[in-house]
Amino acid sequence: MPTPGQVLKAFRVTHLYLGVFITPAILFFALTGALQTFSLHESVKGSDYQPAKWITTLSQLHKNQTVALPTRRPKPPADIQSSAEPRVDSAPAKVRPVAATQAPALSQPPNPPKRPNTLPMKIYFLVVAIGLFLSTATGLYMSYRFNRNRVALSAAFVGGFVIPIVLLFV
Repeated sequence: MPTPGQVLKAFRVTHLYLGVFITPAILFFALTGALQTFSLHESVKGSDYQPAKWITTLSQLHKNQTVALPTRRPKPPADIQSSAEPRVDSAPAKVRPVAATQAPALSQPPNPPKRPNTLPMKIYFLVVAIGLFLSTATGLYMSYRFNRNRVALSAAFVGGFVIPIVLLFV
């Protein structure tokens, strides 16, 4: 029967090597998540902004686990209806007179709902992503600084970096 000290040591060693193994993925997700928070991976309608290819590729990997970018189909012209759309009869519908009390107020258009301000939450998630990145990087530094078996740590780190790259091509 292992002693509580031996169990705790086994947990610490497992935590150390598992943490070093997943460090590349955590750094990757923190970086790409920060980019996506401000939609830097998407082009904006009505703007000349086009994201860099490396940003869209990394975003695609983050969201869909592939680097293959989807091809966007061009929108069909508005004046051409597809055969799948139902035809609308152009004859006017019968109009029934509406009493003056039931008539909608045409003088003022309805107010669209106010969009919430998302900037504070985006800034918060950016701070979280930066904190996660820095915390993970300092954890990696401490694992090398305070552990004698640097070969095993390096093997775990390289494995966490190489295995996902290999899986992309499988």
